[in-house]
Amino acid sequence: MVKNKYSFFFIFCISAIAFSGCKKTADNTEAYGTVKVVFKNTVKNDVLVLNTQTYTNTFNEEYTISKFKYYISNVSLSHGNYTSAENNSYHLIDAADPASQAFSFNVPASHPYQSIHFLIGVDSLRNVSGAQTGALDPVNDMFWTWNSGYIMAKLEGNSPASPALNHKIEYHIGGFSGINNVLKPVVIDLGGLNIQNGKTTEIVIEADVNAWWQDPNDLKFANTPVSAMPGELSKKYADNYRKMFTLKSITNF
Repeated sequence: MVKNKYSFFFIFCISAIAFSGCKKTADNTEAYGTVKVVFKNTVKNDVLVLNTQTYTNTFNEEYTISKFKYYISNVSLSHGNYTSAENNSYHLIDAADPASQAFSFNVPASHPYQSIHFLIGVDSLRNVSGAQTGALDPVNDMFWTWNSGYIMAKLEGNSPASPALNHKIEYHIGGFSGINNVLKPVVIDLGGLNIQNGKTTEIVIEADVNAWWQDPNDLKFANTPVSAMPGELSKKYADNYRKMFTLKSITNF
């Protein structure tokens, strides 16, 4: 009986040590790195300059830009079926505010990420969720009404080709439901991005304003100088500008 008692105690100790070892392995902290996403606004590869620089679109119409803003939301990195998403992922990129054109978040460093995903605009849930704060605060002049929701992208300026008052061009693109929904998902190939533990990886994405005017829709200032409400025209601009984003560079720090 005594022998059996000691045998049981020995087996219990061995089991406890083994269990403790497994538990320690499970509690190991996963390695993380930081991803910094930078949006670089351009016009045909030239850095966008507000107010003073004159540009020419595909239809040989000259124009200047005084305001350029757009929402980027639901940002994530993916590898196969694995996705690492940014929490509370809503950013207002404003060409007049350099600080708004970059943001950072942490991701596990154990996956070679193949692509970055994001939405141009604000998802439908946040459009109907009442008063918001931060990037989604109505004071940012990117909100219509609770029925119409957010302006997903805004571009204002002037063109001699515009028949509107003072030759203005004004595009406030919105609409989050129905056939004229302008929310556009974007996927950019990263080619197998390795994130290093405790390091920062900078992803620079170029946004070419010139994409707004063509492919698949030819949109001339002379014909459509203004689009300021949800509808078919807004969707045409969104169908064009969804292709303005391309990968510029990836740098590890």
